[in-house]
Amino acid sequence: MTKAELVEEVSRVSELTKKHSEVIVETVFQSIIDALHRGEKIELRGFGSFRLRKREPRKGRNPKTGDKVDVPPKRVPYFKPGKELKDLINREDGDDSLVDVGGPSGAPAP
Repeated sequence: MTKAELVEEVSRVSELTKKHSEVIVETVFQSIIDALHRGEKIELRGFGSFRLRKREPRKGRNPKTGDKVDVPPKRVPYFKPGKELKDLINREDGDDSLVDVGGPSGAPAP
């Protein structure tokens, strides 16, 4: 699914305009990026969590020339899926039950 398809789906489900849906999707993505940049972790219950892993500096090798190079330390984002998401992905094909993702407050939708 592309970002454009996600915006389309949000627009369809929420009955908002595509422009409003695009603002919502962009805001969510930017909020995740900003939190990771600050070194925070993001936990979305039932979905998963975004965290940072620190990679230490190391000696690397240029594959073209074989010269040794210094690789600086860096932070790498990663996603760890939650149990509910793993269960949904691995459920049997005949199981058509839908999961209630909840309303704006995270409470089950009416």
